[in-house]
Amino acid sequence: MSRTKKLRVIIPLVIILFLGAYGRHRYDNQQSNVVGRLQIKAMDEISGIAASGINKDLYYVHNDSGDTSRFFGILPTGAVKSTVYFKGDSKEPWGVHDCEDIAVGPGPEKGKSYVYMGDIGDNYSVRPYLTIYRMEEQKSWAKDSIAHADAIPIHVKYPDGAKDAETLMIDPVEKLIYIVSKRQDSVTVYTTPLIYKPNDTVTLTKRCKLFFKGLKLFKWITAGDISKDGQQVLIKSYTKVYYWKRENNEPIWKTIQRTPQVLPYTQERQGEAIGFTPDGKGYYTCSEGVYTPIYHYNIP
Repeated sequence: MSRTKKLRVIIPLVIILFLGAYGRHRYDNQQSNVVGRLQIKAMDEISGIAASGINKDLYYVHNDSGDTSRFFGILPTGAVKSTVYFKGDSKEPWGVHDCEDIAVGPGPEKGKSYVYMGDIGDNYSVRPYLTIYRMEEQKSWAKDSIAHADAIPIHVKYPDGAKDAETLMIDPVEKLIYIVSKRQDSVTVYTTPLIYKPNDTVTLTKRCKLFFKGLKLFKWITAGDISKDGQQVLIKSYTKVYYWKRENNEPIWKTIQRTPQVLPYTQERQGEAIGFTPDGKGYYTCSEGVYTPIYHYNIP
């Protein structure tokens, strides 16, 4: 066989082997990041995940629109430890309208940990106000199959008109609640104080705008989290995970205006949940869908 004919055979073969190896590498990486799977059908539209502040290996997840006022305590494997119910808005048929994110952080009493549930979804940008519920964490949520929480609501309004949002974050350093809008070409960041009067209605403070490259649908912002020590930030779209490190306890809204680092992420079917591990060394993601996988990643 001539040299030319040999090259005609060998080159396509090398390309095929290379593509096969690359594909296998991608598959292996994807599978190695899967640490668990949601284990009950009721968890079919998971939209938020947050690490407990007092219970080891416990994470809180919840559904978005269509579910009642509740969330679930699970292990990273997906095993369900508890379902926690709370009293929502009596004006809503299900108690809540569209819960889109959950966060854990400090609150009014020093030394205690609180869960914040963000009923902030507004697909048609028509809601007169949004509601955030604060609930003191309990050790029993790691073992009681059914639990109940006392929810203290605050109602918030945008200073520049109603809009959809799926990102709620708690800054433990400056004691602020963060909301990031979802759909605009440049999303907007808002804050309000972490300490509030029950059932109060406040106007959010507009802090800044963020622009992310990409097609509109794929770059919509669907989740975010601030680490327990307040020094790291994650914000995710449907296709990417963005990461920042805080400098000198500056405001988070200044931190996230810097160019982010893009972290590893296996694109999920409809990934709308991200949360740090308690030590800040990694993060979990999860998607909508029945029995969907739970992914874990280390921060480089």
